[in-house]
Amino acid sequence: MSQSHNDPGYHGGEDDVKQLHSMGYAQELSRRMGGFQNFAISFSIICILAGGITAFPAAFSAAGGASIGYGWPLACLFALVVSISLGQIASAYPTAGGIYHWASMLGGKGWGWAAAWFNLAGLLFVVSSVNFGVFLLFRDLFLAGVLGMDVTSWTSAGMLDTGWWIQTIFITIITALQAIINHRGIRLTTILTDFSGYLIFVGSVVLTIALLVYAPSIDFSRLFTFTNYTGDAGGGVWPTVQSSIFIAFTLGLLQGVYTITGFDASGHTSEETRNAAVEVPKGMYRSVWWSFLFGYVMVCAFVLAMPSTEEAAKTGWGSFNYVMASSPMPDILRKILYIVIVVSNFLCALSGLTSCSRMLYAFSRDGGVPFFSASLRKVSPVHRTPVNAIWWAAGLSIVATLYADAFFVLATGCAVFLYISYVMAIAAGLRVEGKTWTKKGPFDLGGLSKPIALFAVIGCLILIAVGVQPPNEKVGYLILGMIVVGVILWYLIEKRRFQGPPIGDAIAKKQAEIAAREKALGAAE
Repeated sequence: MSQSHNDPGYHGGEDDVKQLHSMGYAQELSRRMGGFQNFAISFSIICILAGGITAFPAAFSAAGGASIGYGWPLACLFALVVSISLGQIASAYPTAGGIYHWASMLGGKGWGWAAAWFNLAGLLFVVSSVNFGVFLLFRDLFLAGVLGMDVTSWTSAGMLDTGWWIQTIFITIITALQAIINHRGIRLTTILTDFSGYLIFVGSVVLTIALLVYAPSIDFSRLFTFTNYTGDAGGGVWPTVQSSIFIAFTLGLLQGVYTITGFDASGHTSEETRNAAVEVPKGMYRSVWWSFLFGYVMVCAFVLAMPSTEEAAKTGWGSFNYVMASSPMPDILRKILYIVIVVSNFLCALSGLTSCSRMLYAFSRDGGVPFFSASLRKVSPVHRTPVNAIWWAAGLSIVATLYADAFFVLATGCAVFLYISYVMAIAAGLRVEGKTWTKKGPFDLGGLSKPIALFAVIGCLILIAVGVQPPNEKVGYLILGMIVVGVILWYLIEKRRFQGPPIGDAIAKKQAEIAAREKALGAAE
């Protein structure tokens, strides 16, 4: 007898479960999410009120208004094409492993293993960078802007000073709260991410209207005027003065790259989504599309509302604060918007932790994490969540913020690592499509598949190249280090130890184990 979707014990439709079984996995997680919930988790992790604000100076202090007017649509176009291409793969393989599983099935277990580590690093950096941003926004917008507090002691000048300890304790507390929410079950998490989706829509619209209504004047030419603000003219956001405005413009793409990422969260929650083969790809590309549209109008409003673009650029990383502080909007409205922005960023990191923990769980159930896989794959029989993966992901994300100058490195790193993993999955699909990959899901691009995939690969490579330019060369060093260490580990140890996702006869052999796991979890409810 099938269970109703309203039944507290419901864990997925028969077709979803059969498809999961056919890939060699048990239905261990609670399949409660519908199409909107799947969209909302990616829309929440993109969160234009997060990256659109905190990374705004990276664009404006590069090539001025043109980095917004031209740069945001260009970066979002690349992201949209990537999301569509990944959506086709997700439709064929709707599992929590997401990028890892897709790259493994299309490129082999070694390719998937490498993609997994880049994807995991990117997702960890998403949680770290957004929670770091929550701290900065809470300090500057809420404490200083709403409560009028002196936040001098909250500003870190180096490791282990008072500001560093306040920052670390704050980030630890909010990350732990996000982990507790995730631990308690996908139902509570989706309630909050659904709320986050509406909050982002409403918050961005109100913020945009308020800035435009109270703007001293509206000059649309600002959005298409190239001004080189690299160096001191842009407050040192990009310390080195670029002689080429084209180079400055490409650096400004970082805002869109950092903001429009993490949409593979829809894929990582595949095993918690009903009708996943259909809803997951829609969740991915729709979250990117709506983030592009609402985000574009919002960031354009930031530029149009500036009393002076030169003065705004000089404030460097404080350019958004300059826009808000100089706006004559009612003070109560400004304070409400500050609170909305801080809450939206907290929920963005919550979604990031959900995505990261599901990826870590899925990678571990295939034995991907040496020594810890058995622990990290465990699912709570009460909450049907990967509890150990949640807490390990939370802990590692906190560790990543301990470096005092972490934000820009983390923000850039999360985008670059994720796009590396994205391009690995897409390139693998492009290579084997029509050869070993012939069975697609309901979301099939048909004859457009290969051209879109090729464009996505080119777009990813451009965005990755932008992300490692000075002063972000540390990200490039991290990538190089991961590649060197990864190659050594793979050929010395992992090539023999790691089996990858089950395929062929291994799937048939796992059916008894699958039945036992589902029975054990069902009996414990």
